[in-house]
Amino acid sequence: MSAILKAITLTYSRRNAFSIPWHESLPRAFRSVVYRPQSFHRAIADTLTPLLLPRYQVDIEKRIYQITDGTIQMVGRSDVSVQSPVPPFPPQPDTSGAIATLQPVRVVLPIEEEVREAYLEIKEVATGRVITTIEILSPTNKKGQGRQKYEKKRQQVLNSRTHLVEIDLLRAGEALPMHSQTSTSDYHVLVSRAYDRPNADLYPFNLQELMPSIPIPLQLDEQEPVLPLKLLLEDLYERSGYAYFINYRLDPIPALTSDNQAWLDQLLRSAGLR
Repeated sequence: MSAILKAITLTYSRRNAFSIPWHESLPRAFRSVVYRPQSFHRAIADTLTPLLLPRYQVDIEKRIYQITDGTIQMVGRSDVSVQSPVPPFPPQPDTSGAIATLQPVRVVLPIEEEVREAYLEIKEVATGRVITTIEILSPTNKKGQGRQKYEKKRQQVLNSRTHLVEIDLLRAGEALPMHSQTSTSDYHVLVSRAYDRPNADLYPFNLQELMPSIPIPLQLDEQEPVLPLKLLLEDLYERSGYAYFINYRLDPIPALTSDNQAWLDQLLRSAGLR
């Protein structure tokens, strides 16, 4: 069953978030569970807190910024919520019978969008100092102005004494920059320890591979707690009832490679889901 959970969580749940409106492309369970800060972020915080007390606390923080970018659509985001949605307008009267002196040209106007992104901070209780930042990348972080904003925040962390853990569970979009190597895997996690920069540890993994458990850096010479991503997402899957909401007969978007598609198809057929 764990292989099916992985296929569902990382393949079906993140369907083409760049080109299809999120309310049409994502299953309802995933929208309510993973694309809100209180879900995945809260699960990570709840997992780490008992391992870090009493010296450290784990907080879910938010940053807010405005973007105006015609290439960014209203999509589901793993750690983003769009504020103050515009309500639908009532049906407009039919003006087809009116006399027109000039045919209008349809244009698209720039609309400013307020984006709120959640992230986690591990703080030293005694001083309030931020020891580690944990980011879960969203589609906005990997495209257009949203990517530029995130890269700037990312560089600020890399220039500081704060560790960075960056979790990328999105197949779509270009991987964020790394000097020595570009990740070609389906997914990856980056662990950047402040005292080891510019070096960092990259944990790449593909759809058919097990998700890794990730060490969370603290202060030098302290034991690093381990975040079990696979168990964390499987628990979210079970508690959220994905099996009742996901249409397994649809192919994932973006399209899988032929090998992955054949593997997934066989997996779902053996489970009676296709």
